[in-house]
Amino acid sequence: MEVALNVAAQTRRSPVNDTRTARLVFERMGPRSVVAAAFARSPLRILTPRNHGHAAWAYTSTLGGGLVDGDWLRLAVRVGAGAAAVLATQGETRVYRSPHGCRSELLAEAEEDSLLAVLPDPTVCFAGARYSQRTDLRLAAGAALVFLDVLSAGRSARGERWAFRRYAGELTLRRADRVLLQEGTLLDPQHGPIGERFDRFDVIATLLLAGERIRDARTALAQKLGALPVQQRTNLLESANDLGDDVLLVRMAATSLEDLLRKIREHLQFLPALLGDDPWARRP
Repeated sequence: MEVALNVAAQTRRSPVNDTRTARLVFERMGPRSVVAAAFARSPLRILTPRNHGHAAWAYTSTLGGGLVDGDWLRLAVRVGAGAAAVLATQGETRVYRSPHGCRSELLAEAEEDSLLAVLPDPTVCFAGARYSQRTDLRLAAGAALVFLDVLSAGRSARGERWAFRRYAGELTLRRADRVLLQEGTLLDPQHGPIGERFDRFDVIATLLLAGERIRDARTALAQKLGALPVQQRTNLLESANDLGDDVLLVRMAATSLEDLLRKIREHLQFLPALLGDDPWARRP
């Protein structure tokens, strides 16, 4: 599996102006967190359902059920001091055939003693899709983060396994003004057939856990993954890297999307207690 990974990738600044930037603000009000502001422009939609816990939840979706050629989404999220928030998607992020490309950006800021859980459904790039994704996460002192990013092979049942034209992802994590992680991932058939490079694996994932608030869960997961035996021809690969400054980076690759999602939920079984409700209880 050859994935072009540039740990020193520079974060490009987007020319998108503020009038095209969707905004989402979470604040702490008494014992609960609330959505204090939510603004989106087509094709992005933001849904803010109620839940049984003390955290506030928001789901994003797009008109038409996916991204089409030329779409450019930009969402700025702020989680206020002491607030707890879940940011998820209403379904898979589908990227349709796009000769000129589609792009999405998430710029998230978590203030002091807050908790942000970013739990989107998988990204699915159809045959002929060109997609770039940028994620910039900024944590203040005492803030905690659970971040998930999953990319699937596409519509394999239709013969579209890893058949997109190009995928480029940027991920940056900062604690105050210090950069803790900055990387880029590029999948392009010009570098060789993507399906052959991934061999039998049909899905990859990145999981980030950060913050003193989830230290015990982070430590337990790191120990669990560090103790896994080396197996040949396994259907699930997992590795954990301690980035220091209370950050754990987990990489995963699997032959089955369902198996990988089940394993992720197992790793994050501590999260419902922190949120006061289970973000997966009403999802398949």
